[in-house]
Amino acid sequence: MSDVRGKVAQITDIDEDQLSVSAPKSYAAGLKAVQVSFDRGLTQGGVSRTVRSMLRVNQPDGIDCPGCAWPESTTGHRKKIEFCENGAKALAEENTQRVVTPQWWAEHPISELQTRTEYWLGQSGRITHPMIIREGEDHYRPISWQEAFEIIGEHVRATTPQRCVFYTSGRTANETAFMYQLLARSLGTNNLPDCSNMCHESSGTALNPTIGIGKGTVSLEDLENSELIFVVGQNPGTNHPRMLGALAECRKNGGKVVAVNPLPEAGLMKFKDPQTPKGLIGDGDRISDEFLQIKVGGDQALFQALGHLLLKKEEENPGTVLDAEFIASSTTGFEEYRSARQQLDWDEVELATGLTREEIEHIGDLLAASKATIFCWALGITQQPHSVDTIKEIINLLLVQGNFGKPGAGACPVRGHSNVQGDRTFGIWEKPKEWFLQKLDAEFGIVSPREHGYDSTEAMNAMADGEVDVFVSLGGNLAMANSDTEVMEEGLKKTGLTVHISTKPNRSHVVHGKTSLILPTLGRSDRDDKHPGGAQFLSVENSMSVVSSTKGRLEPVSDHLLAEPVIIARMAEAILGADHAVDWKAMAEDYDVIRDHASRVIPGTENFNERIRNKYGFVLPNPPRDRRAFATATGKAAFTVRDLEYLVPPKGHLVLQTMRSHDQYNTTFYGLDDRYRGISGGRRVILIHPEDLEETGFQDRDLVDVVSVFRGEERRAERFRLVSYPTARGCAAAYYPEANALVHRDLVARESNTPGFKAMMVRFEPAKEVLATA
Repeated sequence: MSDVRGKVAQITDIDEDQLSVSAPKSYAAGLKAVQVSFDRGLTQGGVSRTVRSMLRVNQPDGIDCPGCAWPESTTGHRKKIEFCENGAKALAEENTQRVVTPQWWAEHPISELQTRTEYWLGQSGRITHPMIIREGEDHYRPISWQEAFEIIGEHVRATTPQRCVFYTSGRTANETAFMYQLLARSLGTNNLPDCSNMCHESSGTALNPTIGIGKGTVSLEDLENSELIFVVGQNPGTNHPRMLGALAECRKNGGKVVAVNPLPEAGLMKFKDPQTPKGLIGDGDRISDEFLQIKVGGDQALFQALGHLLLKKEEENPGTVLDAEFIASSTTGFEEYRSARQQLDWDEVELATGLTREEIEHIGDLLAASKATIFCWALGITQQPHSVDTIKEIINLLLVQGNFGKPGAGACPVRGHSNVQGDRTFGIWEKPKEWFLQKLDAEFGIVSPREHGYDSTEAMNAMADGEVDVFVSLGGNLAMANSDTEVMEEGLKKTGLTVHISTKPNRSHVVHGKTSLILPTLGRSDRDDKHPGGAQFLSVENSMSVVSSTKGRLEPVSDHLLAEPVIIARMAEAILGADHAVDWKAMAEDYDVIRDHASRVIPGTENFNERIRNKYGFVLPNPPRDRRAFATATGKAAFTVRDLEYLVPPKGHLVLQTMRSHDQYNTTFYGLDDRYRGISGGRRVILIHPEDLEETGFQDRDLVDVVSVFRGEERRAERFRLVSYPTARGCAAAYYPEANALVHRDLVARESNTPGFKAMMVRFEPAKEVLATA
C-alpha cells in the first residue's frame, strides 16, 4: 500500500467577469439537489467512496454529517438517505481523492498562494504530510511529526501561558474538545476562542441569565407538532436544509410557520423533498404561511410590538392569551415588562421594521391564538450590536405564554457547525464556570487558571498588538472567519508560531506566523484504526442536545495523517513533559478513557461509554424543557426590559448584512453558484433593492468599491458587482467572508462580543479601475 493515495487536482480560480445572474428560485431541493449531490461526490471521491459514505451518514454506528448540527429523530423512523445537498457537498470535500503533497507545496510559494482565492485553495485537496515554513522562507516543506511536536513544545515553553491561544472549529468532536481544553488549562490559560464566539455567542449570553441554559429547549418532535413556528434571521434551504422537512411536517399536522427575514429565500417558500414523488416531480410543500420582509436589525422592534399586542389582547379577553399560572410560579420581572409594553410608538416600529402595522397585528393574532409556539433563529439575529437584547425579547414572548416545558414549544437557536454545541458542553469556552474548573481539577490533579481568556475578537486584538506568541488552530480558518480581515491577517503574521491542525489548505496557512506548522488530520469519514485496541469512534452533540457516535470507515488519503486526539496528546506531552499529571497517552490510545474522564466532569454524561453505544446515543438534561426548571440567579425565568434599538444608516448609506451562498459552508466553498438566489460564476456581489439601486445613481451590474463607516473610520472592499435584487428597502447583502473586511473590529454585539456581520453601514463608489479608464 502506498503512503499517499489520490491525485493532484488542476483547479481554475474565480474569474469575477464570468458572473451570471438569473431570477431567484421559488423552491428548495427537488431533483436538482439530488443531481448536484451525486455530481459533487463522484467528482471528488469517486463512486466507491461516495456511495459508502452517503449510505452511512447520520445512521446508527455511522458518520455524523459534517455539514450542520440539525438533528435526526431519536424516536421514529430514520430515512435511508438522512442528509441534504449541502451535507453531500461537505462529505465530498472530505472524501476527495485530490491530494496536496509536499511536491504541491514546493510548486506553490506563499507569494503565489496569497493571491489565490479560498475556493482554489480548498479545492486543491487533502493535505498528506506535516509541513513547516520558517521566517524568511517562501515555501512550506515537509517535517517529521516528532520534530513538529518538539518545535511546538519549544515555542510554548519559551513564553507565558497568557501569550498562547488555542482556537477551535465547531466540527471538532467532543472527545477532542475535552482534551484540547484540558491541554490549555493544564498549561495555565483559558484562551480558548472558538467559532461560537462569531455566531451564537449572543444566544448563550441572552439565554443563560433568562432561562438558565445557553442552548435550545426543543426536540425535533416539538417542531413537527408545534402550533406556530417563527423562523427568524435564517435561511434553512441552504444552511440546514433538513429543517425544511420538519417545517413541512409541522404544517401537515396543522401548525403554521412565520418566516421573518430581509431576503425572500427559496427555502422559506417551498420545499421539494427529493425522497418523495411530490418532491421529485410535483409541486412540493409550502413552508411558510406568512413572510415578513423585515429590515436588517429591526427584529427587536417587531418582538416588542408583538409583546404589546399579546398584553392588549389579554386585557380584552382575560385568561385567554397569557399563561398567568406559569408567570406567577416560574418567572420574575413580569410587572416591569408589562409596564414597559403598555404603550407603543407604531410609527417608530414601522420605521424600524419596514413592516406595516397591519402586517404585525396579523402575526399578533396568530401568536395570541397559539398554545404551543417555537421561535427559531440564527445569525440574522445574533450579529448586531443589540443582538443580546433582541434575543431576550424572544424569550419574553415565549415566557408570557408559558412556552417552556410543554410539547411543541420553546426556544430554538439553530446552530451551524455540526458540533459547535458539543464543543461548548465539553469545555471549549474562554469564560469557564467555577464548578467546571473544580471538577476538572479534581479529576486530573491540576490547577486550572481562573482568569478569563480571549474570545475570537479579543484574540484578534491581542495578535494585532503583538501579544500572542503561539496560536494553535484546531480546524477552522480564523483569517477568513473573523471580522476586520486586514487586522486579522496582520495579527497572524506577527505571531511567533502558528499551528494549524487541518485537512485542506486555507487562507490562514498563507498569512501565517513567523514560523508555521500544518498538521494534517483525519476527517470525520476516515477510518481511525491505528490504536492498540483497534478502530476508535468519537461523539458529537447536535442542536437539540442529543449526543451520538460518529465513526469513519473510509481509507485515509495518506498514511501520514494522525487523528485529532493523538495530535492533542502528543502536543501536550511535548509541552508539559512526560511526567505531567494527565495520562495523555492513555486517552490517545483508547477514546473510552477520554469519555470516562468526561463523565465525571460534564453533568449529564454519566455512564458515557455505555450510553453512547445506544442506537441513537442519549439526550443531555435540559431543565427548562424537561421540568420547567430555570437555573438562573433567582431559580426562575426572567423577563427583561430594554429600550428599543435598531440600525439607522447615515444619509447615503445602506445597512449591509453578510450571508452564505448555496455552494458554501462558512469559509469552505464547494463551488461558485448560489443557485437559489440566481447568482453563479462569482461571489463579489452586492444584492440591492432596485429602488435603492436607482437612488445610488448606479445601475445593475456596475462595478463598485464598497466603503463601510464606523465611528468615523472607513473600511474598503474593492471590485463588487451591484445586483438588483428584492431585498428589504434600505438594506443590502453580500457574501461572507468577502465582505468581512468591511466589519470594523470594534463593531460587535454588546455583552457577547460577536462581530457585527449584520450591521455594516456602507456606501458605494465607482471601482478604481473604472475611474482609471473613464
